[in-house]
Amino acid sequence: MLASVGALGVAGALLGVPAGYVLHGLVVPAMGRAVGTGMPAAVLDVYTPVELLLLGPGGVVLALLGALVPAGWAAGTRAATALRTE
Repeated sequence: MLASVGALGVAGALLGVPAGYVLHGLVVPAMGRAVGTGMPAAVLDVYTPVELLLLGPGGVVLALLGALVPAGWAAGTRAATALRTE
């Protein structure tokens, strides 16, 4: 259970961090233009490279923490019951 969630967390991090970065760069300036103002660099440059690198592993850790309760339940349950509920 944890291995499959870990793999999903890694895939989500590899797709989500770059997508979020690109969308932030597109959406925030568009919002500024919509209200007729420019956005200062401090609003656009919110993440340092180190923070961007830490977002991925942070997402994987959160995914694994979220899977601990179901994994504990599955470990304490008979195999047939765990497979039937999956």
